[in-house]
Amino acid sequence: MITEQRKIGTGFGAHSTAGDVLTGLDLTGTTAVVTGGYSGLGLETTRALVRAGAHVIVPARRPDTAEAALRGLSGTEVGALDLADPDSVRVFAERFLESGRTLDVLINGAGVMACPETRVGPGWEAHFGINHLGHFALVHHLRPAFAPQGARVVAVASSGHFLSDIRWDDPHLRTGYDRWLAYAQSKTANALFALHLDRLGTDLGLHAFAVHPGSILTPLQRHIPREEWLAHGWVTPDGAPADGFKSPEQGAATAVWAATSPLLDGHGGAYCQDCDIAEPATGDDMLAGGVKPWAVDPEAATRLWDLSCELTGLSAF
Repeated sequence: MITEQRKIGTGFGAHSTAGDVLTGLDLTGTTAVVTGGYSGLGLETTRALVRAGAHVIVPARRPDTAEAALRGLSGTEVGALDLADPDSVRVFAERFLESGRTLDVLINGAGVMACPETRVGPGWEAHFGINHLGHFALVHHLRPAFAPQGARVVAVASSGHFLSDIRWDDPHLRTGYDRWLAYAQSKTANALFALHLDRLGTDLGLHAFAVHPGSILTPLQRHIPREEWLAHGWVTPDGAPADGFKSPEQGAATAVWAATSPLLDGHGGAYCQDCDIAEPATGDDMLAGGVKPWAVDPEAATRLWDLSCELTGLSAF
C-alpha cells in the first residue's frame, strides 16, 4: 500500500530542531550511519543522534576532515567512503559487515549541488552518480546488516525535485548539461528510491522515507557564486539568510524525525518535510515545498530501481 501524502499532525514544524524531535527518546544501543555526517546538516544530524545515545558512523571521502569536525564528539567514528567510487562503497560496506554490528538507521545525506559537469565511476553524471547511485549501492551492500525489526533508511531529497523528473532518455545528461536539472533529477531519484525501497523492505522489517530538509545555507552551495545567492533571493543584501530559510539545526530535524519517530509507523515510503508527511505541491514555489507527482509515482520508482540495478551491476534487492 502506498502512503497517502497527507499531514498526520506531529506537533512539530518548520522551526523544530533535531534536538526538539528527539526529546524523550533514548537511542542507547542504536547504531546509525550518516553519510555527509561531518558537515552542514549532516553534522547537526550526527550531533543530535549522539546526544540521544546513538553510536554514529560517519563515512567520509575526506576522513581527516571528518575526524577534525567530529573531534570531541564521543559516540562517533569515521570510515573512508567515496560515493563516486563503486569500489569504495563496496569496501566500506564490507568492513561494516565484518564488524558484525547491526544497523538500525542509515541517513543518506551526502551529496553535491549544481556542480560543473563531472563524470564519476564508469562515466555517470556526478549528481546522479553520487546523490543517487552511490547511496543505492550502499544500501544494497549493507542489506545483511539491517536490524530485522524496525530499521530505517532516510534519503535526503529536496524541493529541487520540482525542476525535473527522471530524464529517462538521457539520465547522464550527455546531450546537454544543465547543473540545476542534474541536481533536480538526483533529488527526484532520492524520493523514488525511498518509495521503492520501502516496498521491497517490508518483509525485512526495513522502512524508508524521503525528506526535504528545507532551505538552508550550508557548504552544499559551495559551487554557487555568492552573487547568485543574492540573485536567487537566498540572502539579503547584507548577507543574512532570507526569510523562510532554516538554521542547520532546524534543517536537520526532518531527517532525524523520519529516522526515529514512531508516528511514521505504517507510513513507509512517505516524502516528508517540516517534521511531518508532506502534502502534494499545489504550485511551483520551492520554498513552500510539498511533493510533485513524479517523485511519488510507484511505477517510476520501479523503473528507476531497475535502471539503477542495470547501471551498478547489482541484483534485485
